[in-house]
Amino acid sequence: MGQNLGIGKIVGEMVSESSPFDDLPEDCVAYIISLTTPRDACVAASVSKPFRSTTESNSVWEKFLPQEYSSLILGSQVSTLKKDFYLALCNNPVLIEDGQMSFWLEKASGKRCIMLSARQLAITWGNSPQYWQWISIPEARFKDVPELLDVCAFEIRGWMNTRILSPGTHYSSYVVYKTRTGCHGFRDLPIQAGIGFVGQKTTKRFICFDESTDRIKLWGRRELVKSKERQDGWIEAEIGDFFNELGCDEIELSIIDITSPYWKRGLIIQGIEFRPVKI
Repeated sequence: MGQNLGIGKIVGEMVSESSPFDDLPEDCVAYIISLTTPRDACVAASVSKPFRSTTESNSVWEKFLPQEYSSLILGSQVSTLKKDFYLALCNNPVLIEDGQMSFWLEKASGKRCIMLSARQLAITWGNSPQYWQWISIPEARFKDVPELLDVCAFEIRGWMNTRILSPGTHYSSYVVYKTRTGCHGFRDLPIQAGIGFVGQKTTKRFICFDESTDRIKLWGRRELVKSKERQDGWIEAEIGDFFNELGCDEIELSIIDITSPYWKRGLIIQGIEFRPVKI
C-alpha cells in the first residue's frame, strides 16, 4: 500500500504523540474517517500508528468506492483490499455502457469522472465517409474515433444525463482531440463551444484546435480559450462548466463553426471529458 494519492507529500514523519481518538473503538474511528475524503484519510494515517491501521481498513475505503465498484473491477484485479480497488479505479479508467463511456475516479476526492466517446456525439456528416472516417488507433480509449477528412461547416453536439456523475459537484467539460500532420482550416480559428442544462441558457466561449502561438488572442470581444497538452498525448480544450446538484438533469453541449469559409481537415476527436473542478 503506502501509495500517495496524487496530492503531494502528505507527511514527513508519523506523529508519535497520543491522540484523543486513541481511546475510541476502531470501528468508530473508521466510521468517522469514512465520512471524509481519501485525501483526509491519508492525512489521518499520519496521526498515530493505530490510526494508520484503521485508515487502511476495508470499511473505510469501501465508503469511497461507487456502489457498483465490483462490476467495474477488471478480472486481473485479485486483491481483496478495498483501497487497492479504489486505486485501480483511479489509475485505470474502465469502459462502461457497451464501451461508449470511460469511467474513473478523481484520486484525491473520489469523485466520478467520465469521458463520453465520439460515437455518443451527433457529428454533422459524421457517417459520410467522404467527410469523416472512423479509425482505430492504439492511444485511444475507445474502439474507434472519428478523423475529419474534409468539411466546411463543423458541428458537434451531445447530450448526457448527469446521474452518472457525482452529485453536489462542480464539473468542467473538455473536448479531447489530436491534430494530424497537415491539419488545415483550424489555424487560429475561434470555434464556438458551450455546455449547459437542457432548457436553460448556455454560456458560450471560443476555443481553438490549432493555435500558432502560446498567447491568448482576442477576436473583437471574444476571448479564445487556450488548449492544453495532456500527459496521455492528447490535447484538451475546456468547453464549459456546470454544477451537478442532484444528478438528475440532462446536459447538452455544442462545438460549432458554420460561419468561416475555410475547408477543414486533419482533426481526430476522442470524446468529451467531465471531471471535477480542482479547488
